[in-house]
Amino acid sequence: MILASGLVERATDVIDSIGLIGVSLLIALESIFPPIPSEVILLLSGFEVSKGSFSLVGVIVASTVGSVVGALALYFAGRLLGEDRMERLLATFGKPLGFKRSDVDKADAWFDRYGEWVVFFGRLVPIVRSLVSIPAGANRMNVARFTMFTAMGSLIWNTVWVLIGRALGPQWEKAEKYSKYFEYVAVAGGLAVLIWLVVKKRRSVAAGTTD
Repeated sequence: MILASGLVERATDVIDSIGLIGVSLLIALESIFPPIPSEVILLLSGFEVSKGSFSLVGVIVASTVGSVVGALALYFAGRLLGEDRMERLLATFGKPLGFKRSDVDKADAWFDRYGEWVVFFGRLVPIVRSLVSIPAGANRMNVARFTMFTAMGSLIWNTVWVLIGRALGPQWEKAEKYSKYFEYVAVAGGLAVLIWLVVKKRRSVAAGTTD
């Protein structure tokens, strides 16, 4: 993650101008254009929470809504155009937007290998978090399940980074050197949620069989 001062200034201007709507808008754009680092926006938003400008819950909800909106845009693009056509478009126009063909291939491979759950875990992996929406749409994944998995993964990712930004306060930009470790925390949180869901489902099935 590289914290470019120009990007920070523009993000700050947007958030200062339109508040939580700005947080949602910036995160939605990040979901569509991976070169915009969500970590910067979320850390900055966490800093605003530490100053009392926003509530913690408000920032987490706003950022998660933005994540879902941006992901749905790519989902419907993939569903409308199909995987082959989207790949051709990204091969032609992806480079100026920061997409690499290898990133697209990775997202496709992950979806083929892991199925719908990669929409959840993909939200915890930079670049893949955006592009996995395309094969999900092209494969006509149920939109309600796509939205649910996207919201779950995004909630974990956003919460981790906002909390870090709040904890660091004015020193939030120093989180850059530890970004990889924070990503591991987000992934660990995702695994914990998955384990909880599996255990809960098994218990409900077991309860049903004993009745």
